[in-house]
Amino acid sequence: MPIDLIVRGICCLRPGIPGTSETIRVRSVVGRYLEHSRVFYFANGGANDVYVSSADWMPRNFDRRVEIVFPIEDERLKTRFIDEILASALLDDTNVRILKSDGSYDRPKGTFNAHEILEKLAGGMNRHFSAAGPRAEAGARRRGSGDRDPTPATP
Repeated sequence: MPIDLIVRGICCLRPGIPGTSETIRVRSVVGRYLEHSRVFYFANGGANDVYVSSADWMPRNFDRRVEIVFPIEDERLKTRFIDEILASALLDDTNVRILKSDGSYDRPKGTFNAHEILEKLAGGMNRHFSAAGPRAEAGARRRGSGDRDPTPATP
């Protein structure tokens, strides 16, 4: 079974080495905001297990912070994580570098930009916040700004 790793930067694992990592593929996706998903997807005997994490899995984050990984149990959300976020990253051919077994990277030239797709998907969420933006809206709510209903408006 193939294993796809979508990482933001460097990866010390060498993919495609016979007898060791021949089923592993590594894609480094770095987009406009240098941001990336922290999503784990396991096709576990037909059960789709999806987890989301709060931080990069690096020693500094485990040693100096409290971090969590939690399962996504809602089937609709699992589908969105798999079909929108992860699929976009696997299709990206503009922000990607593909790690080869010798440690070098290929950089394909293409037209599919996962970050642009995800921005469009997230764009529908903006209608739930004021023109000042989600952070300003959250700050106003914390300060007790009037009788504003904290429930997002429905389309």
